[in-house]
Amino acid sequence: MDNKFESGPDYPKLLDNNDPLGHYRNRFYLKKESIYMCGNSLGLASKDAEESLLNAIEHWKENGIKIWNVENNKYYLYSSYLARLMAPLVGVGEDEIAVIECTTTVIHQAISTFYKPTKDKYKILVDDINFPTDRYAVDSQVRLHGYEPKDAVKVVKSFDGKYMKEDDIIDAMSPEVALILLPTVYYRTAQIIDMEKVTNAAKERGIIIGWDLCHAIGALDMNVKALDADFAVWCNYKYLNGGPGAAAALYINRKHFDLLPGMAGWYGNKPETQFNLKQEFEHQKNASGWQIGTPSVFSMAAMEGALRMFNEAGMSNIRKKSLHITKYMMYLVEEKLGKFGFVIGNLRNDSQRGGHICLEHDEGYRISMALKSRGVVSDFRDPNVIRLTPTALYTSYVEVYRVIDILKEIMKSESYLEFGLKRDYVV
Repeated sequence: MDNKFESGPDYPKLLDNNDPLGHYRNRFYLKKESIYMCGNSLGLASKDAEESLLNAIEHWKENGIKIWNVENNKYYLYSSYLARLMAPLVGVGEDEIAVIECTTTVIHQAISTFYKPTKDKYKILVDDINFPTDRYAVDSQVRLHGYEPKDAVKVVKSFDGKYMKEDDIIDAMSPEVALILLPTVYYRTAQIIDMEKVTNAAKERGIIIGWDLCHAIGALDMNVKALDADFAVWCNYKYLNGGPGAAAALYINRKHFDLLPGMAGWYGNKPETQFNLKQEFEHQKNASGWQIGTPSVFSMAAMEGALRMFNEAGMSNIRKKSLHITKYMMYLVEEKLGKFGFVIGNLRNDSQRGGHICLEHDEGYRISMALKSRGVVSDFRDPNVIRLTPTALYTSYVEVYRVIDILKEIMKSESYLEFGLKRDYVV
């Protein structure tokens, strides 16, 4: 795609007319009166996701408990079924993915499996700018092992409060570190960490390492298999459009299949003997063995249709469009909003930024409220970041152009001053 952009109103129409992914917009539920720029937080509903969810409901209505036996036990083995669709998006084997619970539960499952502290090797390495649920889970896990977080959680501090340096992380890999959990993409700045560099350094030091892919899955073209990390976790309701509260996913490197799950449940038992209901756990020795309870079918079903669309479009194509449309948005910010005090708070290099744009402004919260009043759905993150996500499958270039024009109108009229600073629960 051409990166020599133009600032006029006809140019985005030309881009839309030549967008090979543009036709996917027709498969999403878009609102004429609004522009959706929040796919990094919750993806939009698609007709494909709706169809697979309604199909599951119809099976329940028609079959009751026999739903577990329809379509070759599809819903009984739903995690494995969805893993087949999900595996190409992250480049791992389908038997290395379990679709279960929510992200925080999956983090607990992974840490409880891999964190085996000893007298000399007992610390978990994290950073201080990741989404806090990861830290909450880490702190609670070290407490369960009899430690205090101030003693057993080693925190790598951001050098400037925004970005993280890989070398700082590596320098913190001291002999007492047993496990590392880091994000691939930072939620506030869209920074991508060099996973290969950090993972290789951890392996050289004999440290277990896992990655949080929540802001990466569905936006980045990844090969987690080649990375050879020990585990990874991610949610499926952001870029993957799996629906609010969609089940999360856990990657277990096959070299660890013989490990027992830290939190065993009956759905991790071998399916062949599951209904023998023995009191002794018979571990299914692949990622399915890390399942805990019965599949939450209606929290998983929408993912089926959504994942099929991703496989159809191809992650390399999606990433290419994402990089291009976000680059176009940054170009327009600089061309049209430079005099209004906005700063682009994400890195520019393609290899270092995820799928969303971070606009920083001292009046960021009130500007974000003004955007919502004008039909632009974005979100805000403290202290000053408006996050805007032109999503590859359903955002048009004309919409990007319109959002920048709306921001310009808001700043020229100072209409953001009409809004107070009182926060809603979700901003």
